[in-house]
Amino acid sequence: MSTITPTRLPPPDYGPLQRHWGWFLGLGVVLIALGLGGLYTTFALTIASVMFFGGLVFAAGLLQLIQAFQSRRWRGFFSHVLIAVLYVVAGALMLINPLFASGVLTLFFAASLLIIGIVRMLMAFQHRGDRSWKWLLLAGIASVLLGSVIALGWPISGLWVIGLFVAVELILHGWSCIVLALGARRAARSPQHAQ
Repeated sequence: MSTITPTRLPPPDYGPLQRHWGWFLGLGVVLIALGLGGLYTTFALTIASVMFFGGLVFAAGLLQLIQAFQSRRWRGFFSHVLIAVLYVVAGALMLINPLFASGVLTLFFAASLLIIGIVRMLMAFQHRGDRSWKWLLLAGIASVLLGSVIALGWPISGLWVIGLFVAVELILHGWSCIVLALGARRAARSPQHAQ
């Protein structure tokens, strides 16, 4: 009777990160510090994020307008100009009134979470034969609850939701950088790497 031995996966290849893991670790620490600072200033982070996004949208609209007028003879000229003008107007509104823009974006985000949650729950019931269908159902319920909390707290939630999500993203990204850096350091110090 033969025994089945599990196959071992090869160690991850960190490449140049093995030599420069310290920089990646430092980046992770800085990102976590920024994220933690953002948690305490969610209102300011929300306004800054909306204004930054508004600036990007405004600039994209201006570039599209310039590009459209450089190709005036194109059949899609008028639709291209219309899209560019909408970009410019949306970006300008975000820059002029970031509080209003954050409220609109938050309401849109809450509605998106509610719809995504309902779709996930429907998918979960369609896959009841699968062992992991309950995790999909749980993810759907969590999305619906989060969307409901944000929507029920609207318009006040518009003052903090975007900043909170940016801060949490910074923390998660910083943590992933630290984990990768420590993995690269371990790989660099392993006996296989020394050979």
